[in-house]
Amino acid sequence: MIKTRLILALLTASLLQQCSYSQDNSSTTNTPKMDSSNKKNPVYSNSDSSKVTMSEEDWKKILPEDVYYIARQKGTERPWTSKFENFKEKGTYYCAACGNALFQSDTKFESGCGWPSFYQPISKSSIIYTPDNTHGMERTEVQCGRCKAHLGHVFEDGPPPTGLRYCINGVILDFAKAKDAEKQYNKEKPQQ
Repeated sequence: MIKTRLILALLTASLLQQCSYSQDNSSTTNTPKMDSSNKKNPVYSNSDSSKVTMSEEDWKKILPEDVYYIARQKGTERPWTSKFENFKEKGTYYCAACGNALFQSDTKFESGCGWPSFYQPISKSSIIYTPDNTHGMERTEVQCGRCKAHLGHVFEDGPPPTGLRYCINGVILDFAKAKDAEKQYNKEKPQQ
């Protein structure tokens, strides 16, 4: 019985360490999420797929403090604090920094790690994969394919069909319900 409890405790600690976090205690504001109606961010778009290159100074001017901390400083929100952790709505998750489509809600699953988890990105170009050897671990960082914002990490312990778990900071996600997303896309797409 003691061995079983010890094994369970070690497994739990191991899973939590995989999504380890560093918390910036100076960032305590609850800034509302950005969306395409926020005119302060000129690069935010759910339909523009062109790459975004900006200076860190410019990013700091247009992003809320909590989004800037995650996206540009590679921070991590505390586990189980994301409004998207137990979120069940149908729709699309976007990068809160630039509006790039990242994940469909039907690829979201309950991983128990404390962060929103997905098993597959919306497209191959929506995510960039980068080696991350910080904190004494070998992990793969995932970044937004449009603006290179830090999103989180991907692990090989997810469900079928991919076997992957994209462990994503909820702060860096925006969400649009399925019908709202289609309406917004049609409104923003270039006229032909």
